[in-house]
This record gives sequence, structure tokens and C-alpha cells, in this order.
Amino acid sequence: MIRPTVARVDLQAIESNLRAIAAFLLGPRSPVAPPPPPGGDGEASPEPAPHSTRAAAGPRIIGVVKANAYGHGAREVGLALERAGAAVLACADIEEGIALRDAGVRAPILVFGALGISDLDGLFTHTLTPTISTPSAAAALQQAAARHATVLRCHLKIDTGMNRLGFRHDNLARTIPEVASSRNLAIDAVYTHFATADDPDGDMFAVQRERFERACAEVSALGIRPASRHAANSAALLRDERVWYDFVRPGLLLYGIVPPPLASTLRLRPALSLHSRIVHVKGMRPGEGTGYGLKTVVDRPATIAVVPAGYADGLDRRLAGAGAMLVRGRRAPIVGSVCMDMTTIDVTGMDVYPGDEVVIVGEQDGASIGMREMSAAIGTIPYELLCRVGTRIERLYD
Repeated sequence: MIRPTVARVDLQAIESNLRAIAAFLLGPRSPVAPPPPPGGDGEASPEPAPHSTRAAAGPRIIGVVKANAYGHGAREVGLALERAGAAVLACADIEEGIALRDAGVRAPILVFGALGISDLDGLFTHTLTPTISTPSAAAALQQAAARHATVLRCHLKIDTGMNRLGFRHDNLARTIPEVASSRNLAIDAVYTHFATADDPDGDMFAVQRERFERACAEVSALGIRPASRHAANSAALLRDERVWYDFVRPGLLLYGIVPPPLASTLRLRPALSLHSRIVHVKGMRPGEGTGYGLKTVVDRPATIAVVPAGYADGLDRRLAGAGAMLVRGRRAPIVGSVCMDMTTIDVTGMDVYPGDEVVIVGEQDGASIGMREMSAAIGTIPYELLCRVGTRIERLYD
């Protein structure tokens, strides 16, 4: 039996989005467009901007499926991306990589996360590609590979200014020689991660790009000559083709959403929608309130409907008074409070009944509410809301 609140995931949309990104990387490139009008997910811009021509052989795509494929379901999405031609899949840790292998994924799988204190055996039993991001991780991986009597293929991460994981770009002469001398480690690629790719007005993006290119040259001079480089997440992919290198790493774009505040001429389709049904309709008299704290007090007769979805399902409590849901193709404001299991919406003047479909995110009768709109309404980002879609919400795959 399926609960009334479900997530619908359009795997064909995800495959289509990957193909759209691949075509973008191969063909004429359009710079980032102006921000889209409120309400959409930034999936298209009406007028293509001037472009330059990219070489026929564009970069390959690393499909990012960490955090349960941004809430969409890593097993199903991983197989869909493999079908659509992703060269590599990327996840956060060894456990996520094992789950992908158990689902039947055969493509190379890159593990982004820190591995210095992890149980490393899964790398070898499930043929995963680790990231070397710290000297301690390099030492641990060398010992594990020697124990397994094999050469472990790895990617090397350089910290160019985000100050999270990675070998510092300005300390490579001290840290890289030990990695280069590790007999059981083979460095296939070197990469970095941008801290401000979604900030078109900042200077740090260009600084990191220049640091990365200098670091790549220094790494080579120190004895590591990887065949590939990669740096571009979704936002960087849109901003500057100079950072496409040999691979790009789209995440949010694969799921049909352009990272705010950017927009693009890419034709993308949001892959996830959230649906529920009204379970109760109630009248309120003037002076009455609803929800914890009775924060919404009406000054005239009103009608509210109860939707069986709340913060245990991933809805943010800040949506009360800021967000809306769709009923019969009309927006119904979220009122009162977002509770653990229920949310109330104002349906005054609407002819609604228990059992009527409610769209929390998605389209209904020509109206739409996107994750970008919802996140903007409460001052967060689409990534967070997607990843918070609760585990008790069943994913239905189309």
C-alpha cells in the first residue's frame, strides 16, 4: 500500500538531461543567460546568446549521484545515467559506491569523499576509484593496495581555495612526492572543486582556475602525469568552457534544475515531482487560528485543507506563510505550521474535497511550482530540498 504522499521520478527526463548536456559540450556554447523569471527551475532561456565553437570531441560526463542521487534514488538513477552514456558515476563514499554496484552499475565509479579512516576493502571488492585528497589517505590507500597485491587506480584532488578536501595548491612540493613514489597507486586524473562557481560577480572562480592549472603543471613536474583533468560542477560547466577539461561533473543539471541564480539555454526537464492528496477539509470562523502556535488567524470565514506531508517528509517548516501547493491547477498558500506529518493549505473559495490531488512540487493543469521557487521562498538552495525528500516517501519511477 502506497502512502498518499509520493515522489514521482522521471528517469527519461534524467536521460534526456544528460544528452542535452552532452550536446551542449559538443556543439556551439551559449554563455550563462540572465536569471529566469520567478517560478521556474531555470530550465530554458528564450533567446540563445552569442556563442563560440567547441572542438568536435568534447569532455566526457561524470554523473554525480551522491546523496541518493540528490534524493531521486541512486540505484535507479545510476542505471539510467549509465544507459544514457555517462562515462563515470560519482558518489560520496564507499558505501554509496557499493550500493551502485549491487544495483548492477558497471560503469566506473569515482568516490569523492575522504578515505583516511574508512574501511577500504570495498574499493577492491567492488572496483571503485577513490579520491586521494590528503597525505593520510594516500598512505592508507598505498598500504591497502599493497595488501591486496594490486595497483589501485585513483584520482588526485587539489585544494585551490575552497579549504575543504584536497592537497593545498601551494604546498605540493612537500606533499606530492610521497604520492608519486607510491608503487601501488596509479593516478588517472587530477581535479579540483570550485567554491563560487554559482557567483557570477565574484573573483575567486578565476583565481581557482588559474591555481588549478599551475598545480597541474607542478604535479606533472613532481612525477605524476595523469591522463585527465576535471573541475566543472553544474554551475562551472555553464559559466566557462575553459574549465571543462577532459570531464565535467554535473549534478543538479542532470535532475533538470539550473543552479541559482544562473540560467541557461539548455533544454532540461525537472525529474522529480511531489504529490499528495487532501485528507480533510475544514471551515474556520473569524478569529480562529490553525496549527501549532495558531500563527495563522483569519479575519473572515476561511476553508483549509489538510495534506498528509510534513517536515518528517522533508518539507521545510519555513514554508508556512511563504510557500504554496497546487490544487485543481490553483495555488493554495501554506498556512498555520508545517507539522511533522501534516501541512494545512488555504483553499478558501475553491471547490475541493478529500481525495483531490495536491502537487507540492511539479505541474498541474498548466500551473507549476519548482524547487528553485520553493527554495528561494525560504532562503535556501534546491540541493538541500531535493536531498531532504524523506525516506518514507515512496519513489515511483516513470
